[in-house]
Amino acid sequence: MTAELSVDTAFRAHGRLLWALCYRMTGSAADADDLVQETFARALASPPPDTSSPIRPWLVRVAMNLARDHLRRRRRRRYEGPWLPAAIDTDGGVVDGSAELAAAHEPAHTAARYDLLESVTLAFLLALEALSPPQRAVLILRDVLDYSVAETAEALALSPANVKTTHHRARRAMEAYDARRCRPTADLNARTRVALEQFLGAVATQDTAAIERLLAADVRALSDGGGEFLAARVPLLGPHRVAHAFARLAARRADAGPRVELRSVNGMPALVVEDARPPRRWGPRWILQVEIGDDGLIRAVHSIVASAKMAALRPVSAGPG
Repeated sequence: MTAELSVDTAFRAHGRLLWALCYRMTGSAADADDLVQETFARALASPPPDTSSPIRPWLVRVAMNLARDHLRRRRRRRYEGPWLPAAIDTDGGVVDGSAELAAAHEPAHTAARYDLLESVTLAFLLALEALSPPQRAVLILRDVLDYSVAETAEALALSPANVKTTHHRARRAMEAYDARRCRPTADLNARTRVALEQFLGAVATQDTAAIERLLAADVRALSDGGGEFLAARVPLLGPHRVAHAFARLAARRADAGPRVELRSVNGMPALVVEDARPPRRWGPRWILQVEIGDDGLIRAVHSIVASAKMAALRPVSAGPG
């Protein structure tokens, strides 16, 4: 068998698993695509020396190393405005590559701290941004995939002691998230959908008082335009600022008739909008998602406008709204 055929076989067998890992590592579907391609390019150029052993552990090691290097480079680059993860469809709780992740390691589904769907929520991926690249890699392997210390050390070419120290620091950095976790249960999805629909209704009527009543006192709104389209360059904090900002946006687009669809994105309800004729510097496609607290009030509003962050989403199928 030629090297090309061997790599092609490995890609079909393990490509989706590696994509799922790289997406969680980077929070970017496009970056995950590139990292998977680079992993198999390396396999073709410099295959593992021991061809008698399973290739998957070697591929995981290469992909995780590439992802850590990518994160280091990304942190050195300036990003215009707030950064949000790329959006992916999760209708029915299905996440691309999750079946392969669950089957790749036993018992990945029994004792992991975070399940596979929670690990692609915007809240979780944003929390991972506070971790260093090694901490992020260790946390994903230990607390999402339930790798042992020894397995994690082998996958990341670290000593077991280093894995334990890095894991401890990663968990400490995740304490704020753990205190207000986003577990995408059926109940939370239903309550979030209600809150999102109420928010959209109040925004549509430009009723700032009604919008404010739906917002928590510490609400935070992030808009990611990636420097490509109009978006708030800093986080909007507090009910007053958030309510008035969205009311102004609604007033500017009061005569628009975009195609809209309410569906599951990154494990939670989201509004996906497409506008065939957007105003200048307005994105033709955008996503709106909210997070709620135990009291049902909205504590975070996430707007994704950058086109690169929505490349993995399927087109909107609903009509004007």
